[in-house]
Amino acid sequence: MTNPWFHLDRSGGTLRLTAGGAWTVYHAGIIDAGLRRLEPDGAPIVEIDAGQVEALDTTGVWLLLRTRTQLANAGARIAAFEVPEHYRPLFQVIETDTPPPPAVVRTKDTFADFFERIGRATHETLTQAVGILGYVGRITIEWFKAVTRPQRHFRFTATVRQIEEVGINALPIVGLLMFLVGVVLAYQGSDQLKKFGLDIFTVNALGIGVLRELGVLITAIIIAGRSGSAFTAQIGTMKVNEEIDAMQTMGLNVDDVLILPRVTGLVIALPFLTFYADIVALIGGAIMCYFDMGITAPMFVRQLHQAINLDTFLVGMIKAPVFAYVIGMVGCFEGLNVERNAASVGKLTTRSVVEAVFLVIVLDAGFSVMFSILGI
Repeated sequence: MTNPWFHLDRSGGTLRLTAGGAWTVYHAGIIDAGLRRLEPDGAPIVEIDAGQVEALDTTGVWLLLRTRTQLANAGARIAAFEVPEHYRPLFQVIETDTPPPPAVVRTKDTFADFFERIGRATHETLTQAVGILGYVGRITIEWFKAVTRPQRHFRFTATVRQIEEVGINALPIVGLLMFLVGVVLAYQGSDQLKKFGLDIFTVNALGIGVLRELGVLITAIIIAGRSGSAFTAQIGTMKVNEEIDAMQTMGLNVDDVLILPRVTGLVIALPFLTFYADIVALIGGAIMCYFDMGITAPMFVRQLHQAINLDTFLVGMIKAPVFAYVIGMVGCFEGLNVERNAASVGKLTTRSVVEAVFLVIVLDAGFSVMFSILGI
């Protein structure tokens, strides 16, 4: 295979460039400098004949196309551009391959950029809120259908499985954390009340704080991080693997099969978890009161009985199913929004936890204001 070559022939007002040899990346350096120096030298018409080229790759094609463009930019009209027939597809690919636009690097942020980010974030937040609200409404309707016609919609086995997963399997972590919360609350409360000689009222603060607020709130946050994220990851992975598309193709209702068992199981399990968390936290607080202040178990129970009533207990229990419904809705909603890639699963799993915890705290604040107005 010969080295690449080219030569010029002038005939009247036409300049003819003839090329031959091996125009490949390994030989491009031999002719590149000469091609860069080409000028039409006043010839108004240029013809390029590459019919004698023996071998050609993308580098050789690029050199020929660059030469044509170079001569055209110098004022000549390209009257002919002949290439071997079997190389024409390669020329078409190189000619139609448009390079991407150069990247724009911003050196600094302006006030316009700052307000643009605020506006975009506000729009995304409102869109997300509307989406979740609409989804809650749709699933609520499906849930009522399942309740009124359980023989057609309710999946008992799947619901029991979810109760086991989100409720029974969560007992160890909820129990450990709430026991420590009870210990910390009792210790911190006694440390402050000792200054006023009111040690015994540590029991009052512990009982009211745990039963009304902290028991259900901390349990809901734990479940949001544990089960809400699991809902998003499970459903999102099914969407990535196209399992949800397959279910819809088979005529199955995704809401009945995937969503309702998870949400119903969580709504049933969270009140029992909250009750369990309250008891464990009070036990932890009672143990700390005994070792720190010498308050025995009978004294603790008697003081607790004076401090709380049935309303105190019910305030916390009423919140539990509401928090559970919100956590389940957010987890399943974000799972169905996952795109077909693994990165989206992780991103939306994180988002579901953040949204669920945020909504739980907002709802808890709303409940507190409502119960205060009602005098409960």
